[in-house]
Amino acid sequence: MKDEVILAIETSCDETAIALLRNGKELLANSVNTQIEDHKRFGGVYPELASRLHLENIDSVLSYVLSLKGFDIHSITHVAVTGGPGLPGALQIGAMAAKTLAQYLHVPLVDVHHLAGHIYANEFAGEFRYPLLAIVVSGGNSELVYLPRPFEFHILGETEDDAIGEALDKVARSLGLPYPGGVHIDKLTKDQDIESFDLPKPKVKGYDLSYSGLKSHLLRLIEKEKKENGGTLSEKRVKEIAFSAEKSFVEQLLDRAELIKNDYPVKMIVVGGGVSANSYLRKRIYERIKDVEILIPPLWCTTDNAAMIAMAAHHMIEKKILSPLSFKTRPNRNLEEE
Repeated sequence: MKDEVILAIETSCDETAIALLRNGKELLANSVNTQIEDHKRFGGVYPELASRLHLENIDSVLSYVLSLKGFDIHSITHVAVTGGPGLPGALQIGAMAAKTLAQYLHVPLVDVHHLAGHIYANEFAGEFRYPLLAIVVSGGNSELVYLPRPFEFHILGETEDDAIGEALDKVARSLGLPYPGGVHIDKLTKDQDIESFDLPKPKVKGYDLSYSGLKSHLLRLIEKEKKENGGTLSEKRVKEIAFSAEKSFVEQLLDRAELIKNDYPVKMIVVGGGVSANSYLRKRIYERIKDVEILIPPLWCTTDNAAMIAMAAHHMIEKKILSPLSFKTRPNRNLEEE
């Protein structure tokens, strides 16, 4: 039988990424062109700029991947692309490229949900055992997703307001840390003995999360302490506030994961999304969650990339979930619709 070779494209936000995956196991290429430096001056992702940069970069990223020594473009059996959620203009760039390639090569097209990609990125670390709980945490998402079987998603809990990454970024900005803030909070607090202080616990029912109130409390605290100290905070105090925020945000997430583990049959917990790179989360999940297997993606696969889209597409192909060339991107796509 002919090998399955998926070319996957990811352009949902600020990374232009293309990958090649053979038979759901062998990653032949995984190229990512990041726009972080371009968006720094805005303190976050500027959507119009992101779309323009995808348009400028996608040809060179694709050319690089397809020029790999010994690779034959006609060995590609499927083209996959992130069809949502994401920035409307950014998604369109990837979709147009994927549709053009699929039509040129006369191969099937696979429209992949971005968060499904983050969940299945964990398969680069190990094999899934179902039923499992996926903790999806990023700048735009905080969701607890139950998978009783492959590619069946049930959202049990989600943020009622800010996503965990978004809230961390805003606290970091108030502390004077550069963008992306969550990354710099992690660098500032990693492997250090820092004293933390207690923060209010949000009163949220069920398995849902809330970060807006905690964020606002911290922003008011930072402004108050800045005024009392001539407009600045000491390095020690910045670290204390950053670590307290990180700790409080992560512990709330793990509280909900423990509740679900106790209420549902769960053989494995996986973590996906940019915040899954956070050192405190990666350490605490093993300390707190017992009696189930924990799987965390390698660091290279935590931020947006096309390898994760290819891995999710592999499972969709197994289930014969393919897409017409006329498919439309959906910026606000729901994971449970998959």
